[in-house]
Amino acid sequence: MKQTLRNPAIYILLVAPALILYCLFFVYPMLSSSFYAFTDWNGLEQYRFVGLGNFIKAFEDPDFHKAIINNLYFILFSVGFQVPLIIFLAILISGVRRLQRFYKTTVFIPSILSTSVIGILWGFIYEPEIGPLNKFLGLFGVEPIYWLAEGKWAMLAVLITNAWQWVGFYIVLVLAAILAIPREIGEAAEIDGADGFKRAWYVTVPLIRPIISVVVMLSIAGAMRVVDIILVMTKGGPVGATEVMASYLVNHAMGVNPSYGFGTAISLIIFAFALVLTALYQFTLGRTMEGGEG
Repeated sequence: MKQTLRNPAIYILLVAPALILYCLFFVYPMLSSSFYAFTDWNGLEQYRFVGLGNFIKAFEDPDFHKAIINNLYFILFSVGFQVPLIIFLAILISGVRRLQRFYKTTVFIPSILSTSVIGILWGFIYEPEIGPLNKFLGLFGVEPIYWLAEGKWAMLAVLITNAWQWVGFYIVLVLAAILAIPREIGEAAEIDGADGFKRAWYVTVPLIRPIISVVVMLSIAGAMRVVDIILVMTKGGPVGATEVMASYLVNHAMGVNPSYGFGTAISLIIFAFALVLTALYQFTLGRTMEGGEG
């Protein structure tokens, strides 16, 4: 048996089926579709090779510049506001002794709801005339705000909705890491005089830095591929105020006059942006967060 397992051919034989399926359904489609990024093709007629024309067209379009900036807004909001909120809420829930499972389930529910349902729900909340948000603000004399129709409010409204959908998922991840910390460590900190805040800041947070790093990377990747909530709530409007790169792809490459080649070029740009941003984070702050060398 041991001699059999030492034979490299056995390992190749075991890995080959999964590797073949991976190449067939992932590697080959990705490489073949990448070729069309350098063509002018509508998906039906004969393609025409245009080189870097699709990429030049995208980067020369002011609307695409705005879409890139909006993606950066998603990243900054996710990392700068959403992640600290996730850590704070996870620490609060971890300190609850009664109904902890209820709170975990409650915060996780939005993550399993359909984006269409969430978009319609928050669309009603933001409704300027009968929406509960404007009704509440009206109690303080605030005039009705057109949350999804005014450029200065639309992006904030979508950011809040997207955060509401995914915060619970990340809270469960962080909470699992907190609950895995040995109880003796918290008791020792309490004996040394560390109150709730100091124990959280100097004990809990340093011990869960690896999972925080994962949450940050997932937030960056999610911010780069966000599209469904945009299409449901605003379709990139008003006047491109909420347009992101993925919605730009849908609106410009899959509309009345589809351009599969142009859409594939945009998808490669999104992939490159996400790869670069996550790599930069991993090789800078990520190593420190995970306990490696800075």
